[in-house]
Amino acid sequence: MAEVVLTGITKRFGRDTALSDVSLTVPDGAFVVLLGPTGAGKTTTLRLIAGLETPDAGDITIGGESVLGLTPAQRDVAMVFQQYSLYPHMTVRDNLAFPLRSPILRTPEHEITGKINEVAEVLHIAHKLNNKATALSGGEMQRVSIGRALVRAPQLFLMDEPLSSLDAKLRADLRIELKRIHSALGATLLYVTHDQIEAMTMASHVGVLDHGRLAQFGPPREIYENPVSLTVAGRLGLPRINALPADLFPGAPAGAATIGLRPEHIAQGEGQTAQITRVEHLGDQTRLHLSLHGHDIITLTDPHTDLRGGQSIAIAPRKPLYFDASGVRLA
Repeated sequence: MAEVVLTGITKRFGRDTALSDVSLTVPDGAFVVLLGPTGAGKTTTLRLIAGLETPDAGDITIGGESVLGLTPAQRDVAMVFQQYSLYPHMTVRDNLAFPLRSPILRTPEHEITGKINEVAEVLHIAHKLNNKATALSGGEMQRVSIGRALVRAPQLFLMDEPLSSLDAKLRADLRIELKRIHSALGATLLYVTHDQIEAMTMASHVGVLDHGRLAQFGPPREIYENPVSLTVAGRLGLPRINALPADLFPGAPAGAATIGLRPEHIAQGEGQTAQITRVEHLGDQTRLHLSLHGHDIITLTDPHTDLRGGQSIAIAPRKPLYFDASGVRLA
């Protein structure tokens, strides 16, 4: 495996700038998640590293060597896409063996068998090796797709929203599987998603992209607790952070335009009186939807609360985040 370094990367498509002066280091053995909305530049970043696109400026190194002059095949990276991209007429075994039988790798058949069996055990699909790809469930097909990357044992894995087409339970199951696989292999993995739950649960580091720029990079907990901007603060956290006028509560610092309050950072039983507009009982948590001077606020309360819509509750900020008029963090 290897460290990946992007230095001053800019990529344009016609008049549109997909990435602008992005510098990013993916540490050796890290599980890095690129998080951001559609159009932020996440997939473009993967394609540039894989060699499917060429940057207009900047450099990309893998293991300390520039790869800009190398073809995708020469870069020794494996990419997993949202679509399964399996050969439907082939068995699972042959789908897994396909990259190893390429003219570039030319792996001996006895080694192919060993690698397939090893990867099939890791992915829990050993009992499906003789099944046709069309006979698999969605989760099994995505496991095979991931397996085709694993058998190559590349120095870098690139994954472009590989779980987004699966249902909620399968996504949850495969999140656990991917984290387990990463821990077992010690692989360097760069993963693209717009799903903040995937970022928080799997990543050792998160890079938040916004309009082609890297807004912040670091451990997910650090980004959650200390976002550099209102945009970054809104990318992590469910329910989303409450972004409210800074003067809605006393104590705002000079220059503050917005106060950001995580739902769990709102004290109850003190402060200003808010109206409860709705109560959401979600089993492990209960969300209170409040209205304070015409502003909507979401907070969390006791899962067994007997509060109801139409009642009043006193609230006050706890651990507030303040941002200036441009959205930059003040305190």
